[in-house]
Order: sequence, then C-alpha cells, then structure tokens
Amino acid sequence: MPTIPQRRAPAVRRLLRAPVVRTERTSEHFVTLTLGGEALAEFVPLGFDQCVRLFFPREGQSGLRLPTASSNRWFAQYLLMSQTSRPWVRNYTVRAFRPEAAELDVQFAVHEDGGPATRFALAAKAGDEVGLLDEGITFLPPDSGTQLIIADESAVPAALAVLEASPVDLKATVLLEVGAPGDIQPVAAPAGAEVRWLVREDDRLPGRLALDVLTGLDPADPPDYTWVAGESGLATGARRFLTRERGVPKGNIAFFGYWKHGRAAAG
Repeated sequence: MPTIPQRRAPAVRRLLRAPVVRTERTSEHFVTLTLGGEALAEFVPLGFDQCVRLFFPREGQSGLRLPTASSNRWFAQYLLMSQTSRPWVRNYTVRAFRPEAAELDVQFAVHEDGGPATRFALAAKAGDEVGLLDEGITFLPPDSGTQLIIADESAVPAALAVLEASPVDLKATVLLEVGAPGDIQPVAAPAGAEVRWLVREDDRLPGRLALDVLTGLDPADPPDYTWVAGESGLATGARRFLTRERGVPKGNIAFFGYWKHGRAAAG
C-alpha cells in the first residue's frame, strides 16, 4: 500500500470573520460554539476532520483585530502585531456546518485549568467575533481496508465528524476517551464501525487509557489505516506501538498531537 498523505490543503484560503450566534454547555467537559454571519457563505466544507485556525481576542482587548492576508503570509503579519492587539490563535475542528442556515459549530473540550481557548469558550456570548482560516483535512484513508480511529477528548469532535462523513461500508474500530460518563455523545456511525467509549475513572493523563485498550486489540487483525489524535503522548505512543508491536507501516498511520501535557497554551 502506498504511503498515505498527511494533509489535504484547501484550494482557496480566506480569513473570515464570524460572530458567535449561541453557546451550549453540552456536558461537563464540552462546550459548543455556533458561529454565523454572511461571511460563512465563503466557507467551503471539506468534511471529515476539517480544521480551521480560530482567532479570538485576548482578555482585555476591546475587539478582534485580524491579519489581512489569507495566504501563508498571514503569520508574518500576525507576528508584526503588537502584544496588546494580537489575538489568540488555536486550531479546532469544524464539528458541523449548515450552509442553509449559515451556521458552523466548533466544539471545545474544556477544563477548569485550561488555556485561553477554554477561557474564551466558557465566557463567549452571542455577538463575540472570531476569525476562521481553513487548514484542510488530515483524515485521508485509502478507498478500502479496515480503519482504526483513536482520540482523547480534545480530538473527539474530529473523530465524530469523521464518522458522520464516512461511507456506509466503513469497517473500523473506534476508541474515544473522555473524562466523565456525561461526556459520551450520540454517534452517527456506519454499522461497520465498532465505537468504544472509554471513560477515565482515575488520575491518568488523557490518552493513556486509550493506549492501554489499544494494546489489547486482536494482534491478528492490524488496521490498513490508522488515524490517532489527542495529547502528544497518545499520538506518538499509538504510532510506536502499532509499528513496533503490530508491524503496521509508518506510512499507514496518521498521528497528530493536538496538545502536550504541561503546556499552559493547550486548550
């Protein structure tokens, strides 16, 4: 099997400005922000784990200032902005997009000791503005074969979006780790996807429970494609185990460290 690409970039990138329409505390550790506005007419949905850079004001800023370039030059502009005007920027998955209503959902995994994105999500109200810059998708499986999907709570929204966009004949094992029973969400998954919710009931770091369960999967049935995302230790640990212990080619594993334990900027 040929090496699988790691990312598909959007054909056109536009930095869009959109207001918060509403917020919903969906569970103890999840908050969903719904964005709207006329600018979303320019948003091009790609499905699966479509990622956007999310720009939002720092505490104390009176409004949202954004770079003017939508190409990769936006970052140079961003660095030239003063600390008092520069917004926070974090990557998040598009949980759902409803073009007929001009609404886009972003779901945040939040914690009391979280970083600026957590604070923004918990305090956001209708009318607050954010910036969106499309970054494309990383879920790029082959046309056939079995899949393994692994995510901690930071990547659960992406995994659920992937399942909802997958073909009806999908054959997959799905491990979704969350911090509390109430964080388990309805899953619109194909019948051939075995979805296992894993609830941490101890003080282990996010992702470590999923790693333990991974080692117990049938060694005689390695996946043809793996997508794993979440805390850095989960992503690298799963890849290491699959390549060393299960003989899975490195090129058949898409792994992404969304955050790293101990860094305040995560979330």
